[in-house]
Amino acid sequence: MTLRRAIRRDLSPGERAGLAAGERAARRHDVFLARPRGWRNQVWETDHVQGCCHVGRRVWDDLSVGCVGRGAPVLSESLSYKGHRYPAEVIAHCVWLYFRFPLSYREVEELMLQRGVIVSYETVRRWCLKFGQAYADRLRRRRPAAGDKWHLDEVYLKVNGQWQYLWRAVDQDGNVLDILVQSRRNAKAAKRFMAKLMKKQCRVPRVLVTDKLKSYGTAHKALMPSVEHRSHKGLNNRAENSHQPTRQRERAMKGFRSPGAAQRFLSAFSGISPHFRPPRHLMTASDHRLEMTLRFTIWDHITSTTGLSTAA
Repeated sequence: MTLRRAIRRDLSPGERAGLAAGERAARRHDVFLARPRGWRNQVWETDHVQGCCHVGRRVWDDLSVGCVGRGAPVLSESLSYKGHRYPAEVIAHCVWLYFRFPLSYREVEELMLQRGVIVSYETVRRWCLKFGQAYADRLRRRRPAAGDKWHLDEVYLKVNGQWQYLWRAVDQDGNVLDILVQSRRNAKAAKRFMAKLMKKQCRVPRVLVTDKLKSYGTAHKALMPSVEHRSHKGLNNRAENSHQPTRQRERAMKGFRSPGAAQRFLSAFSGISPHFRPPRHLMTASDHRLEMTLRFTIWDHITSTTGLSTAA
């Protein structure tokens, strides 16, 4: 018995129907991305979209994206794409490209041009600023509760020629809990980050793991004295490793322009990028494909493009 059949056997009829719809949506999503060059001279239309998009003439009619496909869960807060002349699928795909891969806005523009979609890099930048954090917040709300063991660490960031500090908190599974860009790493900065973290998580951890920076000890005694604090450099490898994607993206972007821009980008980046980075080394090829299918389905749901994908 294959893994796919074994998983389907353990699911309820409604869950099996939802999984099948998600797989069909993911396959259609791949077909949409892999269409040949001749697609730019075709007309794309669905029963959910009142209008058509002729890419060769750069004519995009306004779309109605409030609909949701049959069998798909309806979100309590549906994203609004009102006022945008591009389809929601194109907007979500550009945002996904920018936050998932180390690409610049101009490179995203070039990739979309190869698929017949003419969009400027400035438009891609505005989409990422408007929808990036919204997508990240909706992904976080779908995740299970974070672990009770928190790892805190700070790392240097060079912002516009000046050194800043990126404070990051992760749980024992490597899930990013919160980030904060600050100009210092003293006790006041540590208290500010811990207070922000506790407010976002609405609780305190069972164990707090940090390096030997004394600012953590001061903030720990002031904010969470009842929590066990383990201060050791070798115990904090989980937080140290979580900085690697940020370093890779920082090199690709050639640094950040301002602390505010760094905070906005990294806040959305830490919510979107890990969603598409499952532990590949712990999975077989079939398990990885099934996991990515489910994650792309979730992405279609949170971007409110499920109805468009299933109707294509």
